[in-house]
Amino acid sequence: MSSALEELQKDLEEVKVLLEKATRKRVRDALTAEKSKIETEMKNKMQQKSQRKAELTENEKPAAVVAPITTGYTVKISNYGWDHSDKFVKIYITLPGVHQVPAESVQVNFTERSFDLLVKNLNGKSYSMIVNNLLKPISVEGSSKKVKTDTVLILCRKKAENTRWDYLTQVEKECKEKEKPSYDTETDPSEGLMNVLKKIYEDGDDDMKRTINKAWVESREKQAKGDTDF
Repeated sequence: MSSALEELQKDLEEVKVLLEKATRKRVRDALTAEKSKIETEMKNKMQQKSQRKAELTENEKPAAVVAPITTGYTVKISNYGWDHSDKFVKIYITLPGVHQVPAESVQVNFTERSFDLLVKNLNGKSYSMIVNNLLKPISVEGSSKKVKTDTVLILCRKKAENTRWDYLTQVEKECKEKEKPSYDTETDPSEGLMNVLKKIYEDGDDDMKRTINKAWVESREKQAKGDTDF
C-alpha cells in the first residue's frame, strides 16, 4: 500500500502534466493553485515524518509508539450552506468524520454580530471558520451548535424573531447590491441593459462572446426588416 506522501507525489506529477497541456487561463490558474496546495501538503507531511523520526531516536527503547496528537495545519472553511427560520439562522458545514472527534474538539464562540468555529485534530488537521458582521444581531445565550454525521450545524438565535435575512452578513449584502445594475431615469432606459450586456461580454469566454454577437446581429437585422416593412 502506497503512503500518503507517495500518493501526493503522484497527484503532483499529474497536475504538472495537465498544466503543461492547459491553454485556458482559468484552467491554468486552477491547476497552479492545486499544485501549490499539494506542494504545501507534501511539505507538511515531510516535516511531520521527520519530527516523528526525531522523537523515536531520542527514546532508544520506546515501549509503545503513540501517534502524536497533531493538528498539522489549519484549514479555513469557505464552503457552507445556510438558511433561516422564524427564530434561527442555521449554518451547515460539511466535514467528513467530524462526528467521530471528541465533543470538546468542536468549539463555537458567539458574539452579538459574529461567530467562529474551530474543529481540532480532524484527520490530522484543524478547521476554522470566522464570520463577522452578521446581517443582524443574534442572541449569544440562545445560540448553539449541533454535531451530526459529517456535519456541524451552527444555530444563531435571532435577537428579533420573525425578521427576514436575505443575506448572512452585511458585507455580502453590500457586495450583492453593488452588483445590481443601476438605471438612470434621466437617460435612455436601454443604456442600463447595454451596460449589463457589455459587462457580460467583457467577462465572458469565447462562446459567450459569439452568442452575444450573434444575438446582436439578429436583433439589428430584425430592426432593419421592420423599418422596411413599415
